[in-house]
Amino acid sequence: MIELQEKNPFNELPEALVVDMLSQCDIIGSKLSSSFQNLYKIKNDVRKKLKEEDLLKKDSEIMLPPTYPTSCAVDGSFSIEKLLSTDIVASASVAVEGLAPPTEERHWPRPRHYSKIFAITHNNSTYNLASAIMMCMELNLAVKAPHNVVFFDGSFVTPLVYINLALNTLNEAVKDLNDEFKRRLKIALASFIKMLLSKKSDQIFVAVPKYTTIQLITHKILNLNNNYEDRGLLSFVLKPGEVVGPINAEKGARRWYIENAPLNSEEFIKKIVQYLDNLYIFYYRPYDHIPALRLEVSPGVADDKNRLSVLLEAVKLQCGVPGLMEPFPLYLADRMVKHLRTAVPAIRKTTTQEMSTKWDGNYSDLFFAMHGYRTEWGK
Repeated sequence: MIELQEKNPFNELPEALVVDMLSQCDIIGSKLSSSFQNLYKIKNDVRKKLKEEDLLKKDSEIMLPPTYPTSCAVDGSFSIEKLLSTDIVASASVAVEGLAPPTEERHWPRPRHYSKIFAITHNNSTYNLASAIMMCMELNLAVKAPHNVVFFDGSFVTPLVYINLALNTLNEAVKDLNDEFKRRLKIALASFIKMLLSKKSDQIFVAVPKYTTIQLITHKILNLNNNYEDRGLLSFVLKPGEVVGPINAEKGARRWYIENAPLNSEEFIKKIVQYLDNLYIFYYRPYDHIPALRLEVSPGVADDKNRLSVLLEAVKLQCGVPGLMEPFPLYLADRMVKHLRTAVPAIRKTTTQEMSTKWDGNYSDLFFAMHGYRTEWGK
């Protein structure tokens, strides 16, 4: 059924609605074409300005002789299957090893993961807690990686946002979720600090957000009065093998300061906010078949040419597969965690079958109670 929907995306829609939507494609196409043409017109001016600011470089100016670094990526997902009077909630994270360099054997061969499934009553704060537990799992898993470069899916600010939302609704949450989140929180915050600092000389933690609205370069450096965000603009401007950066991250982390943090976590939160405001950003386009990547790193990486060289080498090595729009381990981890939304309904059906063998009541009651009325998921 899923394959049929992919091949025929309009199958379940009324014909008149499909015709109406398709008739708007010309308008959308015209607006997008105009926007892209504007980018091409300012391309040379943007490159000139970036060179004047000493921000535009070739990767060959930074990269040293190859060291063949190993790498992995961490990603997470959660799913909420809403039943008649209860919810089945699953949170999970997975770490996937990247393409192995020719001089290295795979020394973390199996996908590493954390997972937790809950059966709880309906509650409005479930979404916040499930996403925060997922994020704690990601942070705890990332610091266990033995690799030289660890890719984190999303921005480094994202974990703080998720944790903040959870703490603001913690008193309203179901006890099972509440307890699980509290159990993981302090370890996750300590892991978060370790990632933000990247102190080990032989290991780099880098955040790679796919979706970003940051306009630091377009507004503050290029003084462009438009709606282009940095990554979209630089994907048109950068040639293969070019880097823009380092750039100090926007000082915006303080707005996420957590007022409801547990007493034993306050110092961790203060340090995290401080370190987030000290991050550096690079934009790197390793090949022609991939858009510019936003790379968030600690000052210890940005200021060290050896470590920066290792980072760019790892990114280039993992982006060599044509057709992928991100480093290979990030792509693979993303593909894995997305299947959580299909796994939870399967778990519900298996649970229903097990329950039916010991069910003494009316089977219709069991069917209604265990029927999935709605599924929410996120990553």
